[in-house]
Amino acid sequence: MATEVQNGVEVEPTDNSLLSLILRHRKRTYDLFLASANSAEVPLDTEATSLRFATKIADEYAAVKDLPPPQTAKPVAAKSSGKTKKKKEPTSSNGDARVVIGSNKIPSGPGITVEDGDFEEDEEVVDEERRERILNQLPQAQPKKEGSSSLVAYQGNLNAGAVTMFNAPSKSKALALRNPYAEQKPEWHAPWKLKTVIAGHLGWVRSIAVDPTNEWFATGSADRTIKIWDLASGQLKLTLTGHINAVRGLVVSDRHPYLFSAGEDKQVKCWDLESNKVIRHYHGHLSAVYCATMHPTLDLLITGGRDSSVRVWDIRTKQNIFVLAGHHATVGTVACQASDPQIISGSQDSTIRMWDLAKGACRTTLTHHKKAVRSIVLHPEEYSMASASPDNIKHWKFPEGKFLKNFGGHNAIVNAMAVNRENILVSGGDNGSMHFWDWKTGYNFQTFQSVAQPGSLESEAGIFCMSFDVSGSRLIVGEADKSIKIYKEDDTATEETHPLTDWKTQQANVKKR
Repeated sequence: MATEVQNGVEVEPTDNSLLSLILRHRKRTYDLFLASANSAEVPLDTEATSLRFATKIADEYAAVKDLPPPQTAKPVAAKSSGKTKKKKEPTSSNGDARVVIGSNKIPSGPGITVEDGDFEEDEEVVDEERRERILNQLPQAQPKKEGSSSLVAYQGNLNAGAVTMFNAPSKSKALALRNPYAEQKPEWHAPWKLKTVIAGHLGWVRSIAVDPTNEWFATGSADRTIKIWDLASGQLKLTLTGHINAVRGLVVSDRHPYLFSAGEDKQVKCWDLESNKVIRHYHGHLSAVYCATMHPTLDLLITGGRDSSVRVWDIRTKQNIFVLAGHHATVGTVACQASDPQIISGSQDSTIRMWDLAKGACRTTLTHHKKAVRSIVLHPEEYSMASASPDNIKHWKFPEGKFLKNFGGHNAIVNAMAVNRENILVSGGDNGSMHFWDWKTGYNFQTFQSVAQPGSLESEAGIFCMSFDVSGSRLIVGEADKSIKIYKEDDTATEETHPLTDWKTQQANVKKR
C-alpha cells in the first residue's frame, strides 16, 4: 500500500488522510471506466433496424403506397382535321368512373370525375353532352359575403384544355381592403407662442400643479421651495418652505384646501392652504419621491420614487394602504383615473404597469418601450393615454392597454407631457425642445426650441415639467434655466396663414417605421 510522507517520515495512510481519499477516488474512477474502455463495439441489431425503418415507411407512406398507373398522353396539336381517335380509359372493377391523374386536358379537381371517352389524344372539340356534364361538376361560386375578399371561381376552357383562376367582378365597395395606414387629415390647430416669462426660483423648476379654480398655480423647485403664483398676472403670492431637498411632485386637491408635495428628501407633505402650514407627513418611502397624484373620486394619494415602488396613502389617516411592488427601477411618473385601470405607473425599467386598486396588484405590464418611461399623461375626455420615452411617444387605449400609434420625431429625452381637451399634446425634451402634436393623428404641427434666459447657462435649456391650465388655453412650463414660461395660442393665426403642408409626408414616415 502507498505511504504518505509527513515531515520526512513515511506514514501509513489512515482512512481520513488526503492520500487515502485520492487512492479511493482513483480506484472508483478505474472501476467505472475500465469496462467501457476495453469492451468491444456493440454489434448492430439488423432486425431492430429494419423493423424501425418499416414502421416509419408504413406510417408516412401508407396512404400513397398503391398508386394507379401513370397516364400518358400525346401533346394536343394546335389544329387537327379529320376524325379524332379516342383512347379508352380503364375503369374500376365495379364499373364506376374514377378520377384520372395525369396530363389530362380536363384537370381533376374537387368533385370532378372523368369517365371513359372523356380523355382523348387528338380531340379538338368536345361534344356538348360531355361538356355540360363536366361543367355541372365544377365548384359553383358562392355568394359574396359582406367584408370578405374577392370571389374566386373556376372557368373551364375545354377547347384550350386549361383552367384559369380569376377575380369575379363585383360592384360592392366592400371588396376593397381597408388600408390600416389610410391617410387621415389632421385637425388644424393654431401655433403657440411665448406669452410670459416668470423668474423667482433659484433652482431647476421640477414640478407644476394648477389650482382647480384656475386662479393660481404652484411650482416646486430644486431650491427646496414651493411657490404659489397668480395665473393671470404671474405675480408671486406665497412661498412655502419645509423640504430639505428638491421638490419633485405637486398635486392640488379639488375637494379639500390641500396641497401635496413630494421631494427627494423622502418626504411627502400635506399643506393646509388656509393656514399655509404642513398638517400631515406620509412616511414610508425608502428613497427620493419623484411623482405624486391624487385619485379623482377617493381621498387617496399615490406616490412613486426611487425605491421602485408605488404607494397608496389615505390622506386623512396617513395610512399606507398599498405598496405596489413590481417595477425594477425608479418610478418616475404615475397617473390616476376613476375607471380601471385606476393607477398607471411608468418606470426607468422601460415598462408601464397598470394596477388594480381593489386588489393592490398589477393587472397589465406594457413592455413596448425600449428606454426609461419618464412621463404619462391621460386624455381629459378620451379613455386613452400617452407615454413618453427617448425612443418614442406612444398612444394607448384603455382598459386593456392596446397600442394605437407612435408619435415619432421628438428625438430627445422627453421629461414631461401635457394634453388638453382640444386634442393638443405637448412634449418637452431635456434639450429644451417642445413638440406640439395632434392627438388624433399624431401630426406634429409645431416644433419650438426654448431659449435659456440671460444669466443662465446655455446648456440649461431643458424642460422638466409642464401643465395646461383648467381651460386648456395656457401652457405652463418649468425649465432648467430656473424660469417658468407661459405659452398661449396665436390669436391672429388662421388656416390660410399657417396651412397643413407636410402632414402626408409625416404619415408616410410613420408608416415606414
